[in-house]
Amino acid sequence: MSRILVGISSWADPGILQSDFYTPQAKTPEARLRYYASRFPVAEIDSTYHFFPTQRNLSLWLESTPKGFVFDVKAYSLFTGQPTKFTALPRTLREKYGGQIDAKGNVYLHHLPEAAVDELWEIFIRAAESFRTAGKLGALLLQFPPCFHSEPRNFDDIARCRERLSQFPVAVEFRTGSWLDEHRKETLKFLREHGISLVCVDEPQGLKSSVSPVAEVTAPFAMVRFHGRNRENWERGGSDATEKFDYLYNEDELKEWAPKILSMAKSARELHVIFKNKHADYPVRNAIQMKELLGIT
Repeated sequence: MSRILVGISSWADPGILQSDFYTPQAKTPEARLRYYASRFPVAEIDSTYHFFPTQRNLSLWLESTPKGFVFDVKAYSLFTGQPTKFTALPRTLREKYGGQIDAKGNVYLHHLPEAAVDELWEIFIRAAESFRTAGKLGALLLQFPPCFHSEPRNFDDIARCRERLSQFPVAVEFRTGSWLDEHRKETLKFLREHGISLVCVDEPQGLKSSVSPVAEVTAPFAMVRFHGRNRENWERGGSDATEKFDYLYNEDELKEWAPKILSMAKSARELHVIFKNKHADYPVRNAIQMKELLGIT
């Protein structure tokens, strides 16, 4: 049986900060992370999708958590075919390559010179290496957009990302159903051949972007992410994250997954269960329930 770690994404979300989860004494980012780490052994860092971490934040994360605590780190948006604002690029790159970048609003990777792309990857890899050196790296999470369909060029894009991150555990989450519906066999075979973990998801079903809730292990590391089942807001344009993930699982819904997770744990070296239903204190409440269902103290 593998080690099963249960935690949440974004431990500093406003909803959680406004709830009763943190003690009154946990008033600073360091104190809140220390308290969170006293309750859970893993956390997902979502902010790295938007910005590269500063040295101050890296130090805070690594020094405020105990030995054995690990982080799953979401990859920078540009690496998975998604845009970012020009101003979100590292300042050194803006100054060095700004004159060569056509787009100054939303920037995609193809807007950047090849040398700038290489430098972005180098910055991200250095940050990932900081986690690994400290013994606190779970996996690097590549989350692809709904427009990223199961076609040959996109399999190639994933393979290129894997090559860039060859020294790290890598997990891939799909956000459109074709990967695990009509192309499921092909997708799982590809992930296993490249040593990439499939991120198994729980999310609203029956929608255009729905990804089936499969429970498959494709690498020594495994992951399950719970997004909630808010069908009304899942595909609504303009919905912010609080509305999209506004969902509290009931016990029966969590019980659906408990035997699947225990079964997956027999095939994985380590399995992370992450609650992303980030509204109020919903993720921590459900994470605590899941730990109880799995018999984790």
